[in-house]
Amino acid sequence: MRFVVVTGMSGGGKATAINILEDEGFYCVDNLPVRLIDKFMELVFMPGSNVDKVVLGLDVRADRPFVYVEEVLSTLREKGYSYEILFMDADDETLIKRYKETRRAHPCEPQGRVEDGIRKEREILRHIKSKADYVFDTSHLLVRELREELYRIFVGGENYNSLIVSVMSFGFKNGIPRDADLVFDVRFLPNPFYIDRLKPLTGNDSPVSEYVLSFPQTTQFREKLADMIRFLIPYYVQEGKNQLVIAIGCTGGQHRSVTIANCLYEDLKGEGSYGLKIYHRDVERKKSDTE
Repeated sequence: MRFVVVTGMSGGGKATAINILEDEGFYCVDNLPVRLIDKFMELVFMPGSNVDKVVLGLDVRADRPFVYVEEVLSTLREKGYSYEILFMDADDETLIKRYKETRRAHPCEPQGRVEDGIRKEREILRHIKSKADYVFDTSHLLVRELREELYRIFVGGENYNSLIVSVMSFGFKNGIPRDADLVFDVRFLPNPFYIDRLKPLTGNDSPVSEYVLSFPQTTQFREKLADMIRFLIPYYVQEGKNQLVIAIGCTGGQHRSVTIANCLYEDLKGEGSYGLKIYHRDVERKKSDTE
């Protein structure tokens, strides 16, 4: 029997995760009344039950304060029931954006500000998050990437990558990413923007990347950057960090930063027990003649 409790921040992707697991053959129940949780566990764990993969969704919308939910779960574990906790999360900026897009009220502040609701919910869920077996930060995670990770863990039986490393390129003129943990400035590298044939291209195009990588300082920086990140990652994992955003910036986020971000992604790919993804924040922005 594999029993997964899915919880997390409202807007963090809980419903999406439940739907994905349901597609993979899990029997899913969302937001069951608290007083029925223990009965539900007894039924699915009953000898002869033909259900062997179960998902139970729980969140702050429960019919009783969430502290009672945690008490019920603790009691069930003391009784010998085995379950895993999957916590779905996202940064505050992403949650606010998602609420604005859906125009829904926050369950913790139905008549108030979304920001206040998020703050209250984080405090309510702080303890269960610390006890979670898996924490997924969906701030920059595509549904396809989430599906792949959930399949790998809950269907493929592979080890959980507790840390997701996001390599991001950006342009300083558009602002430093608010969620960046590490920021690297590559404006010291020669700028392809001032070469007419390269100006309309980006670091995703071979002529630009070949130009940027043709300089010895680029090669040296690439090697030192990858070496430092390899050194840091195990310590972030040790501290329990689940999302590391590495932001690499140039002036407009079109040429140098994209090239170096791609290089770092390639240098780290396939290494270590962590997930890896890449994101070019400003590459689709209209190019400015003032870059």
